[in-house]
Amino acid sequence: MEENNGFGYFLLGLGLGVAAGVLLAPKSGAETRDLLLSKANEGTDYLKARADEGKEYLRQRTSELRDSASDVVEKGRSTVTKHRDTLTAAVEAGKQAYRDAVTSFEDTAKNEGAPSI
Repeated sequence: MEENNGFGYFLLGLGLGVAAGVLLAPKSGAETRDLLLSKANEGTDYLKARADEGKEYLRQRTSELRDSASDVVEKGRSTVTKHRDTLTAAVEAGKQAYRDAVTSFEDTAKNEGAPSI
């Protein structure tokens, strides 16, 4: 029963609010409509301006991220190249050490009269 009363009071308050608004409106209906239309247009213009700012921010941020990613990729390539060069030099040094060891062994074997390999 109290829920029905609450809804009734709501409707009564709504009606009183509308009546007070109509009676106490500072401007005529046409002026009020023009004011509302003007405010709606201002809101639309504001939102468009903010959207443009957002688009520009996204373009700028995308460019920054692209540059940053490009830098990271370049650093990665540089690091891989440096390590590859180091590994290649180490392999070549190992091959040369092996050749030197074999040559030294063969020279020692020749000097001692042992059969060569």
